[in-house]
Amino acid sequence: MTSAISEAKPDEPLAPMHCQRPRGPLGPPFRTELRTGTPVWVVQRHADVREMLADPRLTRSHLFSEDAPAITPYPNLLDNPDILNNLDGIEHRRLRRTVSRTFTPRAIARWRPWIASVVDGLIDDFIEGDKPVDLIEGFSRALPVAVFSRLMNLGDLDGKRLAYWGNHAFATTAFPSQEVQKALTDFVAFGTDLVTQRRAVPGDDLVSALIQAADEDGEVTEQQIISLVILLVMAGHEVTTTAFGNTLVYLLTDGRDTWTELGRNESAVPAAVDQLLRGIPISDRDILPGFLRRAVEDVEIGGVLIPAGSVVAADTMTANLDPEVYPEDWRARPFEAPGTPHLALGAGPHYCLGAWLAKMEMELALHRLSKRLPGLRLDVPVEKIEWRRGLLTRSPLTLPATW
Repeated sequence: MTSAISEAKPDEPLAPMHCQRPRGPLGPPFRTELRTGTPVWVVQRHADVREMLADPRLTRSHLFSEDAPAITPYPNLLDNPDILNNLDGIEHRRLRRTVSRTFTPRAIARWRPWIASVVDGLIDDFIEGDKPVDLIEGFSRALPVAVFSRLMNLGDLDGKRLAYWGNHAFATTAFPSQEVQKALTDFVAFGTDLVTQRRAVPGDDLVSALIQAADEDGEVTEQQIISLVILLVMAGHEVTTTAFGNTLVYLLTDGRDTWTELGRNESAVPAAVDQLLRGIPISDRDILPGFLRRAVEDVEIGGVLIPAGSVVAADTMTANLDPEVYPEDWRARPFEAPGTPHLALGAGPHYCLGAWLAKMEMELALHRLSKRLPGLRLDVPVEKIEWRRGLLTRSPLTLPATW
């Protein structure tokens, strides 16, 4: 299996550990190009981004219509027009409703004791094993994989197989197109078999619940059920793994004081997680400048008229640091919640379904890891970290650490 490792020059920075705060007020939407040469309007001001993500005239589905311009060099998982992310209006609400009950704050809260026990078990494995440890394989990927494996009753699904699918599902330039399509075909076959099995023998799990809800609705197709299942399997661990890995790089280097306090003051951890999500990027802005939409009619954003048919990008990374909304650097008061909700997990109809679960996993993981291993440190210089590149997300490939 080919590794998605950076091909950057030795003196080129591989990935920022956190976003750089704008030096002055942000401006109106501006026009640039994607890597494919497709023109794109980039929206950066916090209010403009929030308005854009809620505007029904800016859709995901039209990014994949017959006349749509190229977004990425070749299709990946998120280019599938049948998945939840790429539906709008009634179809989107129907599919989202089938899964949303599982991800309410109340439903997620019931998982807290079990997730805490998984975190402690992973730390026990670190303590009892050899050093250095790999924080990616042994922690930031292992935790969300364990959670979603139980939520969807996937048994002992091989973490390396999931990582293989994840690397290829969000690839844009990391692998040859044929290799990506082969991996996606394998992943879809897995999802198809899983839905077939649960339809024949339902259980007390998310997949069975999705099938039942879809059948009761009567208008959700079998392909949409399969697409929803594979999206949840992938997004449920890939986004959290990325957020964990990038956050740990920062906390074990520049954010050392924050790391120490995370283990001491559990009540302040939720606010800290929000600040960390606000300041530390998940996506690779070298690949795409933000969450993409396409205008189905002329739309005015921030005083700029954007013509129908245009591709528009919500640059949530920059919006999360908008000095008009967040006067202080996010690192100045890391244990005080942002006064205005951040946009790291989106906004509007496509706001991340698993946001509450992802944040709870991060809260439990960062508090317990810091409390039990306060002396945890990287075992390689930060400039020697290998990063995954050419994917929609950007995070360490491995993260050796010791204490």
